[in-house]
Amino acid sequence: MKIAVISGAGSGIGRATAVIFAEQEYQVILIGRTEGKLVQTRESLAKPERHRIVCVDVRAKAPLHSEIQALSLQSVDAVIANAGVGGGNRYGDRDRWQEVIDINLTGTYNLVNECLPYLRAKQADYKHVMVVSSVLAKLGVPGYSAYCASKAGLLGLMRSWAVELAQQKILVNAICPGWVETEMAADGIQAVADLTNNTYDDALNQQMKQVPLGKMSQPEEVANLIYFLISGQQNSITGQAIDINNGVLMP
Repeated sequence: MKIAVISGAGSGIGRATAVIFAEQEYQVILIGRTEGKLVQTRESLAKPERHRIVCVDVRAKAPLHSEIQALSLQSVDAVIANAGVGGGNRYGDRDRWQEVIDINLTGTYNLVNECLPYLRAKQADYKHVMVVSSVLAKLGVPGYSAYCASKAGLLGLMRSWAVELAQQKILVNAICPGWVETEMAADGIQAVADLTNNTYDDALNQQMKQVPLGKMSQPEEVANLIYFLISGQQNSITGQAIDINNGVLMP
């Protein structure tokens, strides 16, 4: 049986990715901080009894190590590092810089490194690491320095791993979504509305005017892209940051 480890699996892109991998007969290891959300994800999967929950904060290296060891896995086929937080930050006493960097960047670093022995142990032509970054790794947004820096850092991390692990046939890539219809996106739109003294709908419409296709992606679209990159339909893509943003960035 193939095994995929997915962090941030309690909602949004993580949950949608878990659904697709379960449909494709993977056992899915669901990692997140909120047990209730992980349980909801597991119950939404094909053959829910097959899948396992790990309730842990990816920032916490020692608990993460212990929880993964406790699974007694022999190997894994894929790691999807999706855990992350959004929102703005401002320099000062209540700055969220460290929180955002620790979860988005260091948490990914911790998770992938803890899973590497299991990827190396897998007897398969290719194994996979997928990092969920953001279009804001490539664009600047005022007041989002921590988020932009953390997501840009993920691209550097991904490229380093892609070179380092190539001889072990571990393909490492990142996806860079734009607006995706998730709770995080809704929070972001509400923050814009509050800042500009507008309604949520007005803020949403204003943001979508900046998107050529005029819409958000659905989590399932992003999950399908992740699955394609890992499915074995290609084995030549590594070290790449792949955009899925409805045209908001055309490099």
